[in-house]
Amino acid sequence: MMDNVSPDLEHENRLWQTGYAAIAGLDEVGRGALAGPVVAGAVILPKGVGVTGIWAEVRDSKLLSAARREEMAGRIRQSAAGWAVGEASAGEIDAIGIAPATRLAMQRAIDALPTRPDYLLLDWVRLATVNLPQESFTKGDARIVSIAAASILAKVYRDRLLVEMNGRYPLYGFASHKGYGAANHLAAIERHGPCAAHRRSFSPMRQERTLL
Repeated sequence: MMDNVSPDLEHENRLWQTGYAAIAGLDEVGRGALAGPVVAGAVILPKGVGVTGIWAEVRDSKLLSAARREEMAGRIRQSAAGWAVGEASAGEIDAIGIAPATRLAMQRAIDALPTRPDYLLLDWVRLATVNLPQESFTKGDARIVSIAAASILAKVYRDRLLVEMNGRYPLYGFASHKGYGAANHLAAIERHGPCAAHRRSFSPMRQERTLL
């Protein structure tokens, strides 16, 4: 079962042993949402750390409850050697496309780190324009501690943004579905048309003419 899989430090240890010191794991959330930004997290673990404490507990953020993610995010921020988040807005997604916007959010997270990383471990994405050695993994957030930690920070940050957005656009229920294509969200778009937080290049907004 996927929820029994524990990320490990195999790749971080391999890179530490070859001389890299600031290895950043990166992951994104919100790629498939209909509204709000895509957000990337970046986490640099303390060099040589073991699978203990918070690093023994991290999982792919999708496997954790909201309350558990919130609790873990605070401990990740306290325990990491460096962390950051970056985002690309709905407008940027519409302008350049979701894949380039995802890479832009990751670039911004890297740029916001307090220490420049010397190696990147990425979930799925490759950053060809970033002049750093890097590796991309399928299901990296389930396999690699630094990527799992990054997924938690990104998810917590984006969920908070969508809760705040709910206050500005209360007709859409962003606090509950976080901008994804839930039935009540699709019904609200059909009833009211999209708002400024929606990605107008995504279906069903492409078929709507109204913009609140």
